[in-house]
Amino acid sequence: MADQKLKTRVVKNNCNPEWNDDLTLSITDPNIPINLTVYDKDTFTVDDKMGEAKIDIKPYIDAIEMRLENLPTPTTIARVQPSKSNCLADESSIVWKDGKIYQDMVLRLTNVESGEVEVQLEWIDLAGGSRRV
Repeated sequence: MADQKLKTRVVKNNCNPEWNDDLTLSITDPNIPINLTVYDKDTFTVDDKMGEAKIDIKPYIDAIEMRLENLPTPTTIARVQPSKSNCLADESSIVWKDGKIYQDMVLRLTNVESGEVEVQLEWIDLAGGSRRV
């Protein structure tokens, strides 16, 4: 995202890897998407790009800025439909649960024959007014 780059750990010998890694990005402009790229891991050659997706965080940020409180848990705040302007493979729900807002999404990887990645966004408020997802 912009000049921020994060990497997950490598999952070896698995055609359907599960990372379950927590990665934190600082949000300075909600209009800038998160660029996700999946690579294989090669020992003696350059890692091969396996696909990529753009995560549009604007609907999620819009839900955060509603400043909702004391909703029954879980409550669906919004639904985001797949379209040509996003990489969603299926409808994505933004949900209030236990005092936090989450968005689960399945992203269809582009520039590859097939592949999907499941991602969950969670907002974290930091002291000093910083915004992180």
